[in-house]
Amino acid sequence: MAKATKKQALGRGLSALLKDPENDIQSVSDKNADKVIGNVVELDIESIEMNPFQPRSNFNDEALEELASSIRELGIIQPITVRKLDFNKFQLVSGERRYRASKLVGLETIPAYIRIANDQESLEMALVENIQRQDLDPIEIALSYQRLIDEIQITQEKLSDRVGKKRSTITNYLRLLKLDPIIQTGMRDGFISMGHGRALINIDKKKDQISIYEKIVSDGLSVRDTEQLVKAYKEPESQTATPKKKGSKDVPGFVSKGIEALKEHLSAKVDISASSNGKGKIVIPFHSEEEFKRIKKLLTGE
Repeated sequence: MAKATKKQALGRGLSALLKDPENDIQSVSDKNADKVIGNVVELDIESIEMNPFQPRSNFNDEALEELASSIRELGIIQPITVRKLDFNKFQLVSGERRYRASKLVGLETIPAYIRIANDQESLEMALVENIQRQDLDPIEIALSYQRLIDEIQITQEKLSDRVGKKRSTITNYLRLLKLDPIIQTGMRDGFISMGHGRALINIDKKKDQISIYEKIVSDGLSVRDTEQLVKAYKEPESQTATPKKKGSKDVPGFVSKGIEALKEHLSAKVDISASSNGKGKIVIPFHSEEEFKRIKKLLTGE
């Protein structure tokens, strides 16, 4: 407890240092920069502005309230990260949920790691750190990858190294951005999964994408069902052929000639499978004890 109190007091001392105009730290080479940069400092919440590079755009109100309740009871366990913009002015780099929840609670200060970074570095820091989070939806991740590629002029190969993901994984996320915005919204809202989205990408026309998307949602189709539906759309000629019954095979002539007579004699459905060498089996389903006894009597005479 003593260590925590000492650390908190230190953070407040550094906060006072930052509010001193004679110690306006703008670079790592400035006086007292080593005391502030990379350390946890108690900052006034009102001195921190939102990060325009934040990849997250959806915040669950219920989850935010739960976090606020936790902060009210336990305080901020993990400091946020900010970058210094100007004298006593900072911009959020990561930790927006903690920042929002702290404001909900009514906290006036918040512990923060201070960084000095330019706009490009801040963008990369925010995007790369947030991509590592487990609770971003697939579209948020895809948009973050695209922003890194466009705004930092980074290739997919280098991006793969930066975020620790295979290039194929990054490509799969980026392809989701080809989906109609309605479908992207559906994925963000949890109506369909990334697997559904990857299947729908193979449909070129947006109106057909939406048509299949609506069927997925209304019928509760699985990813496998969706893949089969997309395949049927892409290869309609394969659907016009007379489908064979599951497990059906060509049977010898003596079987095909005798099966109808057997069905008629038993007055029941008869399933027969046979190979070309003459071996096979007969399956006679029944639906009640009475029907079983009737079929048994016809077959055995008892």
